[in-house]
Amino acid sequence: MSRPGAMKGLAAAALLVVPLGMAADAGAAKPVPDYTITVDDSAQGAAIDDTMYGVFFEDINYAADGGLYAELVRNRSFEFNSTDASGFTGLTAWQVVNGGGAAPTAQVVNDATRLNENNRNHLRLTSDGPGDGVRNLGYNTGFALKAGATYDGSVWARSTTAQTVTFALTNANGTVTYASGTVAVDGSDAWKKYELTLTANATVNDARLAVTGGAASVMGLDMISLMPHDRWVGKNGLSTLRKDLAQKIADLDPGFVRFPGGCIVNVNSHRAYTAANNFPRARSYQWKETVGPVETRPTNANFWGYNQSYGLGYYEYFTFAEDIGAMPLPVVPAVLNGCGQGFRANEQNELQRHIQDTLDLIEFANGPVTSTWGKLRADMGHPAPFGLTHIGVGNEENFPAQFITNFVQFRDAIKAKYPNITVISNSGPDDEGTTFEQHWAQNRANNVEMVDEHYYNSPTWFLQNNDRYDSYDRNGPKVFLGEYASQDAKWFNSLSEAAYMTGLERNADIVKLASYAPLLANVDNVQWRPDMIWFDNHQSWGSTSYEVQKLFMNNVGDRVVPSTASGKVMQPTPITGAVGLSTWRTAAKYDDVKVTSPDGTTLFSDDFNDGNADGWRPLANRGTWAVTDGQFVQTNTTAEDTLVAGPAVAATDYDVTMKATKTAGAEGFLIGFGVKDSGNYYWWNLGGWNNTRSVVEKATSGAKQTLVAREGHSITTNKAYDVKISVRGTKVTLFLDGQEFFSFDDNTVIEPFAQVVTHDDATGDTIVKVVNAQNTPAVTKIDLGKLKVAKKATMTVISGDPGQQNTRSAQPIRPVTTQIDVPSQFYRTFDPNSVTFIRIPKK
Repeated sequence: MSRPGAMKGLAAAALLVVPLGMAADAGAAKPVPDYTITVDDSAQGAAIDDTMYGVFFEDINYAADGGLYAELVRNRSFEFNSTDASGFTGLTAWQVVNGGGAAPTAQVVNDATRLNENNRNHLRLTSDGPGDGVRNLGYNTGFALKAGATYDGSVWARSTTAQTVTFALTNANGTVTYASGTVAVDGSDAWKKYELTLTANATVNDARLAVTGGAASVMGLDMISLMPHDRWVGKNGLSTLRKDLAQKIADLDPGFVRFPGGCIVNVNSHRAYTAANNFPRARSYQWKETVGPVETRPTNANFWGYNQSYGLGYYEYFTFAEDIGAMPLPVVPAVLNGCGQGFRANEQNELQRHIQDTLDLIEFANGPVTSTWGKLRADMGHPAPFGLTHIGVGNEENFPAQFITNFVQFRDAIKAKYPNITVISNSGPDDEGTTFEQHWAQNRANNVEMVDEHYYNSPTWFLQNNDRYDSYDRNGPKVFLGEYASQDAKWFNSLSEAAYMTGLERNADIVKLASYAPLLANVDNVQWRPDMIWFDNHQSWGSTSYEVQKLFMNNVGDRVVPSTASGKVMQPTPITGAVGLSTWRTAAKYDDVKVTSPDGTTLFSDDFNDGNADGWRPLANRGTWAVTDGQFVQTNTTAEDTLVAGPAVAATDYDVTMKATKTAGAEGFLIGFGVKDSGNYYWWNLGGWNNTRSVVEKATSGAKQTLVAREGHSITTNKAYDVKISVRGTKVTLFLDGQEFFSFDDNTVIEPFAQVVTHDDATGDTIVKVVNAQNTPAVTKIDLGKLKVAKKATMTVISGDPGQQNTRSAQPIRPVTTQIDVPSQFYRTFDPNSVTFIRIPKK
């Protein structure tokens, strides 16, 4: 049995390399291969675009401020408030410094004396003598300094009193100074920018920045800034980007940069930041707010729970993409609301403004310097066009009908003025389901060019779906896989992603762009896992998935060389295990739980009339479970995932029945089956997602994937539901109150062995890419046919224990490159849990 790209099976063999017709040693028999890879040298495979793999940047996990944006001062313009996060104020991250005498007054002011209309707040410092001021705590542990390194500082200040203002980098209480410098503020009472350079005399990771006045006065301070001078330098010169993070992204050699994010693009208000709109604090990301002089860019409440300064804005994204040779791919809001947010019908009057803003964005990127927005680009330092070719509209939209109406208006307006721009639609937040199918049907009906798919799934899902795009319509819209990742950060997750990527390459005629997500994570401020690159204040490291992405991006090739893999075939695994009961921010009660065989024989039963739950064990150790009035009750309405399990069920054919009642809370209830442990189970989530949908999910090693879903289904409080789950091997039918609700067959098997072969036109190299995502080595016969290849090749292997991670303290998963002999036909034993690239020059 064979098919292109991936093969189902297990393997066991010793490590060796033997050309066909030769033995490992004299008289030894030829090895018996577990797999055979056969190249069809007569066929022409799909062309692979230079932009096949890219990166997706979103300001999540403090990826911009405190991350890629090199600014070290937190809340530099005193704009933080409770809209950003609970407890935030204009003085968050600041302390008052008393130079002696009466305590100074540091007041955040929003009045007509402000720096400008967009920068609403500033600090008014009232002091009775020199040495009074404020101290910034920086991000995380503080300012990371290197001995001998220089730092570029600046401040906007105004005062009626001429004085010397001091910048000092100190320890936490100001008793040790690591660097200091001064600026002379005049007494003109006009806002002016003052700049200086500091040189550190020590290497520390927890410094503070004190800014103090030199005289008794009332002084205004704003935009207090400090950046390391050693920043990223690209084609556009010295940037405002943190050097090590920018370099790690550049080292990936991405074909595109998608920006400025996902959920931050299309959530919150779509109104502009204007006096007429009362300067809304929580807005969708709107590009015009992020360009021009940095002091004129208004800050915004970030969807992920903090403030974004917009110091890293559209101009910086465009120049960075150009610096690293990547295609810029901005995404604009479709004036709805995605990411689980409600539909903002009352803001549809903003639609035409956003469409015009998108046309202006294209002019900013591509227009001549004589145009309005092209001139702004030139004024910012880039007279030449950026060469924008693709733009996305919307992100993970939950309302397909409303979205397509808005999208078509965007698309038609863009095409009328810029016919060569590819306008990208999307398919919602899931890889399947009603919303996904409706999006795709509308995209096909409206002749959409490209569709942005997003999904985060278990490693099992990725190993089961290598052929996902094999059956896509070759004449339909192309796919931009804008966000994907396996739901953990272990090497096994990265192996599953690597196996999946061989399928993306095999289908390069359909999948034109793909980006792992998210890109960056500040280890001390995490809203989402997993992530590709991790960092703290002074160092950064790549995850195991970073190593996989880097290997693929640096060895893409220009076209697929058709090949097939054959080998042993795995069989589907019947669904066995215990019954589970759970809640998620609800209280619920269960009764008359029974497991029976198809002939009616009782395998397990509990009516709780004995007053105890001795047959049940907690798996999540959350919630408050007790037997009350002959029912098993969970009463904590804030606890999530309160899973408890009954005795194991070994049968492969059985029925689960019970009565379930939600008594309070935000959602419904969850019924588990096939429960092995806390990370491996199936459950029927009735009334999940704030009681808006019902879904069957499969958890593998803690990562969940959706098997079937019904939108718009809710659970009624205090109604007793009759639940039945019928399992027949891998086939499952679910009933609610006697009516069939779902059915599915989980008969897809894991494919631990995957491969693809590509050709690099520039070098003439043939690149054989093999993933062995199992605990045993895979002896593989490789037949390159009549391809004219050299006898020597470069082999790069990434391998390790599937449970290993790359962390701040150690990065065990790293590539190893060696030279090997490669006849046109040979055996290669691929290491357990490995990704191997063999790059073979032309003969």
